[in-house]
Amino acid sequence: MTLDETVLEAREREISDFLVRFGLDEDDLGALLEGVTARLRQAGFGLRRMLIGSDYLHPVIGGISYRWRPETGVEESVWERTFDIDNSDSWLRSPLFALIESKAGELRRRLDQGYRRGEFPLLDELQDEGCTDYIAFASSFGKRARLGEMEGVFCSFQTDRQGGFTDGEVEFLRRLMPPLALTYKAIITVRTARALMTTYLGKDPGERVIAGSIDRGRAVSVPAVLWYSDLQGFTKIADAVDGPVLLALLNDYAEAVVAAVQQHEGEVLKFMGDGVFAMFPRDGGGTETLCRRALEAAVSLRAAVDALNERRSQAGLPTCEFYVALHYGEVLYGNIGSPARLDFTVVGPAVNETARIEAMCRSLDQWLVVSSAFAEAAGPARHRLISLGRYALRGVRRPQELFTIHPEGGA
Repeated sequence: MTLDETVLEAREREISDFLVRFGLDEDDLGALLEGVTARLRQAGFGLRRMLIGSDYLHPVIGGISYRWRPETGVEESVWERTFDIDNSDSWLRSPLFALIESKAGELRRRLDQGYRRGEFPLLDELQDEGCTDYIAFASSFGKRARLGEMEGVFCSFQTDRQGGFTDGEVEFLRRLMPPLALTYKAIITVRTARALMTTYLGKDPGERVIAGSIDRGRAVSVPAVLWYSDLQGFTKIADAVDGPVLLALLNDYAEAVVAAVQQHEGEVLKFMGDGVFAMFPRDGGGTETLCRRALEAAVSLRAAVDALNERRSQAGLPTCEFYVALHYGEVLYGNIGSPARLDFTVVGPAVNETARIEAMCRSLDQWLVVSSAFAEAAGPARHRLISLGRYALRGVRRPQELFTIHPEGGA
């Protein structure tokens, strides 16, 4: 089936309108691909496969792509930043790599009897599957319009129709690429912003900022359990090892802390060297539930660090122990700072008290110390705590009783 110019023009307007509406309303790249392939098939393109993807500005993910096939629908693929794609044989021998390296913007191979096999293993496979034509495009972004290493969008189309794509269809796809790339960029930009906000600010602060909570000095008073932890003997280790070993150590322990806090519905707000400041906000649950989650997070971190130390010891790497302080109080939660540099965090006397309590871990030789306010708010979880006595805390007006978890009460 071929298309006359009138039909192509009507289909082009329809798909362009779809791309504009989708880019304004939606954020699902898989659904974008589904919508485009459905409309191209309705236009008679005889698509067998379509692929769209790009690099991705994300701390863990290096790139992302979406592939459509009629038998499977849309499938998402990601490659992590730790994957050395530039030295991957499959990537270096792919038509997309050749397209990007050539900077030509377009690569086409008719997969008919005249096709020269061996140039691209992927195209050999597509020919074996019955594909008759392959065309790929790369739409570049301007240098001032890029996000990190994301220089543009790549897209490929394959058909198994006898004779491949017509000249009119190829020209149609060329004109389709700019609006398709723009819609893709609009969606991936929003996704990137969300990912970076939640990674650098935390899930709840990041979502609040994305939702518009950006006014300087705007904060709400919330009751919360505050968490402050750091590593024992970190300064001594830092003086004894080189930079990469030190960074790997920090990352290993930070990963354990963040996992423990987030798995128990807490928010990591700040890294301060080897220290981690977090909160467990009261978001619908009672105070007792809040304290139980924080206590269970500390216990789970104890188990995670024990396992981590075992692995690092076996690998001949330095290990650390840690201290944790838990305190319950009211804090101001919001945007604090200067017009040029804001931080979404918490402030208040309870924050300072948490730091003072954490400092007592060393002198009391306890990995976990909690405040009397936490113990009073803990409800049934209080039976897991034992008193360490009353102590004067620097900067805190009255002495208070401190607690730790009972040696047999952590389970």
